[in-house]
Amino acid sequence: MIRAIVTDIEGTTGSISFVHQVLFPYARQHLAGFLRENTERADVSEQIAATRTLAEAPEASVEEVIAILEGWIDADRKATPLKALQGMVWARGYEAEDFTGHVYPDAVKGLGDWKERGLSLYVYSSGSIQAQKLLFGHSDAGDLTPWFAGYFDTTTGPKQEADSYRRIAGQLGVPGAEILFLSDVVAELDAAAAADFQTWQLVREPGMVTGDHPQASRFDEISFSG
Repeated sequence: MIRAIVTDIEGTTGSISFVHQVLFPYARQHLAGFLRENTERADVSEQIAATRTLAEAPEASVEEVIAILEGWIDADRKATPLKALQGMVWARGYEAEDFTGHVYPDAVKGLGDWKERGLSLYVYSSGSIQAQKLLFGHSDAGDLTPWFAGYFDTTTGPKQEADSYRRIAGQLGVPGAEILFLSDVVAELDAAAAADFQTWQLVREPGMVTGDHPQASRFDEISFSG
């Protein structure tokens, strides 16, 4: 019996293209100006210092830090200070209504139905918890954050390692067998299954790599007891 549902974002609740064609280019375009304007902000200066440490460039100027961060963006590096700063830039974009977070209509309906049935909903994404909350808080369907009981990112552990899912189950206080994990990535689903989670793969695009997990192209095709 399923008591909790943990969902991925990209390719699962929303399109991968939104992240790669809207969010990442927006951060790339606005990051430099944001840093120059906000170097005195405590949270920004903290991430500038973290960037210098991670890049092993303790004397780097703000302009050199900008170049480092833009290089990480271009290389798609999952660096913690970059994620934090991208989240700050996206927050400004969401608040200015430059864009809204993409969520598939079937995901909105499915999540809402599960919430009404009394299931606990959680998010586990490689994007930071801040970015997750921004996306669902400013989604195409409005503020969906009240639906979620919690959020997890890679600070919990890599998404393709079973121990990450065991940690999530421990934090939820729910056995893995009573948690359903949704993702479009087979390796993530394999890791969750190794931690005894129930799994469904979202296959929204043709030609996707599929595995031995139940598959659905929409949330209303997912079935389970709970």
